Amino acid sequence: MLRTIRRAAALLTIALAAGCTATGPALDTTSEAPASSSSTTSAGADGTAEPTTIRIASLKGPTTMGMVRLMSDAEAGATTHDYRVTMYGTADEVVPLVVQGQVDVALVPANLASVLYNRTEGAVQVAAVNTLGVIYVVETGETISEVADLAGRTVYSTGKGTSPEYVLNHILTENGLDPATDLTVEYRSEATELAVLLAESDDAVAVLPQPYVTVVQGQNPEVRVALSLTEEWDAVSPESGLVTGVLLVRREFAAANEAAFDDFLTDYEASTAFTNSSVPEAAELVASYGIVPAALVAEKAIPACNITYLEGEELRTRLGGYLEVLHAANPESVGGALPGDDFYYER
Repeated sequence: MLRTIRRAAALLTIALAAGCTATGPALDTTSEAPASSSSTTSAGADGTAEPTTIRIASLKGPTTMGMVRLMSDAEAGATTHDYRVTMYGTADEVVPLVVQGQVDVALVPANLASVLYNRTEGAVQVAAVNTLGVIYVVETGETISEVADLAGRTVYSTGKGTSPEYVLNHILTENGLDPATDLTVEYRSEATELAVLLAESDDAVAVLPQPYVTVVQGQNPEVRVALSLTEEWDAVSPESGLVTGVLLVRREFAAANEAAFDDFLTDYEASTAFTNSSVPEAAELVASYGIVPAALVAEKAIPACNITYLEGEELRTRLGGYLEVLHAANPESVGGALPGDDFYYER
């Protein structure tokens, strides 16, 4: 069984890219990027947008699950605009494409959007939150029912010095636990290691993201979701939100193609609604695009991935509050400073 777990978990390593960047990769403005072009258009006399090519970079993980209907429709020629979506395994691959103007829209970890804003002097904006928290506390047992139950335990996690650590520490602290003394948090480099630990132990406690949780439970029915860190965050910080992924746009592109970009946002919002309302059909698309290894895994994971579409004031409130917590833990996790009001795109 361990061999099966290792194989299945290895197939999902790329899914971690959706929310595990903390300080963000260094901005490489010299690396070669795929050559492509985008159309710069304006709205017609009736206010509708002329057909426009929009180049989109996404990550193979929960942040892209909400876009699969849009991707499918675009491939079938059923959209007004030419949406060209390319998926990547890590955020490091997407960063230079955004910086060099080789893509117009990117689905990236929430804090990376702030890092890019700061390091490009405001050349990017966030238009929507597309994924809330996807991290869960799981155990092989029945001993954890609230955060306080973690006292005295050893908890395994990934993300030392990155967002997962800051999120966990915030929740622990707000529940009266000192992360340094009241429990032991042991960090591992990959979630695959945590999957094996859960399989080998009858009392292990781990912090895992989706869709890893679904894969591990499929191989080991003794693994139980004990806590949702999204729910625990909401309980202690209701004025903000635990945000995994956002939709980023280059400011120059949005300004030059306002009508077309707003059309895209409408199409994208409809796509996320489809993923949440038509889970079996969406799961088939998620698997067909290689985001997870099988439709069955996707069907079980989608409801726990907190796929959403938030814009406007709710975007500002949830994302802004989340970035404040990260900034307090480590300013470099958001690029050194909190972004200004112009960070948020308004349509």
